[in-house]
Amino acid sequence: MSTTFNTASSTAHLLDEIALYGITSFDGERDYRPLPDADLVEMQIGSLMNSMADIFLGSRLEGEAEELLWSVVNGFHRRISYTQKRLDDNEAAQKTSLREQDGSEIKSGELEQLIDEGRSMTEARNAFEAMRDWAAEHFASITGSQWLPRSGSRTSHAAMTASAIESSRYMKAKRHLENTTDCPEGTRIVFSGGTDYQDIDAIWNTLDKAKAKYPDMVLLNGGSRKGAELIAAKWASNRKVHQIRYTPDFNLGRKAAFVRNDKMLAEAPQGVIVAPGGGIQEQIAREAKNLGITVMRIGA
Repeated sequence: MSTTFNTASSTAHLLDEIALYGITSFDGERDYRPLPDADLVEMQIGSLMNSMADIFLGSRLEGEAEELLWSVVNGFHRRISYTQKRLDDNEAAQKTSLREQDGSEIKSGELEQLIDEGRSMTEARNAFEAMRDWAAEHFASITGSQWLPRSGSRTSHAAMTASAIESSRYMKAKRHLENTTDCPEGTRIVFSGGTDYQDIDAIWNTLDKAKAKYPDMVLLNGGSRKGAELIAAKWASNRKVHQIRYTPDFNLGRKAAFVRNDKMLAEAPQGVIVAPGGGIQEQIAREAKNLGITVMRIGA
């Protein structure tokens, strides 16, 4: 189910968080937990503001209510400012990365990571803006005063920055080209493996055997930037084997990797090599067997 933060204010167009899933800034890993449910958050913020007002109104401390309610709204506002600063840094990094693009896998991967992080931070910032605006509406209803920050301005952002949009278009076009270019002539071998599997010797030995059997081998892999698929990609570069990387389209959410698997199998490979991983690897192995494609497991 898709969840969108919606309000009557300038935050009405906020991103659909279910479709993106966040990138955590401290480790670059994708966090598959959704943002808080928008309808529930709106209701809970209203309850929070009214409950705080009830504590003070009609008592000797009634004069303190407005200041404390202002502070609640300001708490969300401060998180917006903090996240926006991180977004500005991300935009600067994207601009630098765009200038440094040289067609290499490393530079392309760095830019794609920055784009993912920018999308995630944009999503978080927009969520905090919605929370602030909901809280501000209740502040105005309770106190009769409009909520305003005491420094800076109260702004809402409609979309990503121009640099982020430019970067996204670049990477979207790049992925489209990679995924729609006809697979070159040769024996197609699919490789899929988990990001935690690091047995270089086992992977290289298995791929060497496949190449010995199929000298015209073309390697199709999942495009992960670490773990088994990165090792396989480096093997292909070292052995001068043509490879095609099928990077998942994470806009598809949880099914992105499975859609990617289906695209690789649609190339009618001669075989599928599976290194230890998880459900993604089990799915491609199962589907390959159903299609009558030979499956070879590493470390089984």
